[in-house]
Amino acid sequence: MSRLDSFIRRLSAQRDILNAVADEVGRLDGPVLELGLGNGRTFDHLRELFPDRRIVAFDRAANAYGPSMPSADNLILGEIKDTARNFVGANASLAHADIGTGYEDKDAVTLTWLPQIMAGVLASGGLAVSGLPLDHPDLQPLPLPSTVKEGRYFIYRRR
Repeated sequence: MSRLDSFIRRLSAQRDILNAVADEVGRLDGPVLELGLGNGRTFDHLRELFPDRRIVAFDRAANAYGPSMPSADNLILGEIKDTARNFVGANASLAHADIGTGYEDKDAVTLTWLPQIMAGVLASGGLAVSGLPLDHPDLQPLPLPSTVKEGRYFIYRRR
């Protein structure tokens, strides 16, 4: 598969999952957290799905396209593994992380801290959506929408 096709499938999986969980997230209290703002595409989609919800985005630097930039009070800059720790206990309804690199060695390092943070920021019953698998005892894997190939993207519920 070409890298372009792989990219399209990843973003389609991300969109399909976020759309599939939107109603459930809408019934939960708590902010939505976006770990990895990037250029702001997913943040912009989350704003459409949850227009009345606080959405906090994390990234190393502010590189989002102008209209897809969060307000200053909802943008946390710095190393995500450090800054997101300050949100453990935030009781988020949804935490989304698309911070995988595709390099197994780099992603293995991310997976030493990401599952713990994702579990820690969520309220009981809150949902984690991730491009990387999150192995954590407090995160229960959930079935994917039929449009998403197993292993492409992941959904979890905080126990």
